Amino acid sequence: MNKKIWLSLGAIVVIALLIAGGYKLKKSNLSKPAVSSKNDITMDQAKAKVADFINNNLVQDGNKKVDIKKVTDGGALYKISLSLQGKEITAYMTKDGKTFFPNPMDIASVEAQAKQAKQKAAEAPKSIPKSDKPNVKLFVMSYCPYGTQVEKGILPVLNTLGNKINFQLEFVDYSMHNDLATNDMKELNENVRQYCIQKNQPKKLDAYLSCFLKKGQGTETACLNSAGVDVNQVSDCMAQADSQFSITKNFKDKKTYKGQFPLCNINKDDNAKYKVEGSPTLIINDTLASSDNRDPASLLKTICSAFNQAPEECNTKLSSTAPAPGFGEGTDTSGSSGANCKN
Repeated sequence: MNKKIWLSLGAIVVIALLIAGGYKLKKSNLSKPAVSSKNDITMDQAKAKVADFINNNLVQDGNKKVDIKKVTDGGALYKISLSLQGKEITAYMTKDGKTFFPNPMDIASVEAQAKQAKQKAAEAPKSIPKSDKPNVKLFVMSYCPYGTQVEKGILPVLNTLGNKINFQLEFVDYSMHNDLATNDMKELNENVRQYCIQKNQPKKLDAYLSCFLKKGQGTETACLNSAGVDVNQVSDCMAQADSQFSITKNFKDKKTYKGQFPLCNINKDDNAKYKVEGSPTLIINDTLASSDNRDPASLLKTICSAFNQAPEECNTKLSSTAPAPGFGEGTDTSGSSGANCKN
């Protein structure tokens, strides 16, 4: 049976029934048998009539017949349990046998679905405002596999657009990927390290990330050196930032935790401003942008949509294959598009 025919029929009949006022379906009427009318057909007649109606009018494949399981007295209506093309369905027929509707609506279910749809619409990315030089902020947790996935996807975009945009790597205000049992602050420390590179040696950040994102923990020193970063400057900055943002202090004080995770207040104000909830979160011109498509070509297209007049660089052909989540140089075959790290 064509699903659209089935659903449309149910909706039309229900609406027509309500408008006509032929039956007022009060709760009390459905809970006990209604007074019989001389025009009522029997339950056996209803069973035969429904089967004949469906098989001759609604089933497109003549080899697949409806199986009427049971007909019961539902008060104002006959309640009909049937099986059609492998699906168990509950339908109804008026007792005079003239009106059949197979798609009754559960009010609570419909209301819940409508509420969910409205919530999704409210959370959906809005149209990105345009500017001459878009401001792009990417919020991540440095060990979140989906944050690193977007970082790997956006690096070729940053290399392509260069100073045509203002890019800022920022950090979610809590950290999920530390080892509390061993006091290993690997993610918090890496967040601070990347913050310091960007703060004092911004031109070295892309090179450092390109190296670090290949293997992750254990390669920090080698990647700092290969990127030409001033290691002493980063070390001094990290110590200062640890104190300024209470990184270690909050890690040790579980009373400050956000849920079960320690705070990372490096970009606390921007987290509040943009209502950042997890990693990754992409903000373009102060507006939440979709980061579901994590391949360089899609990210370039998204960012370039924010220009008043897109530069020639926006025509660059970049890879349309998303990087794999986590560290490494593979591609995404896991269907992780849209996944995130979120408390």
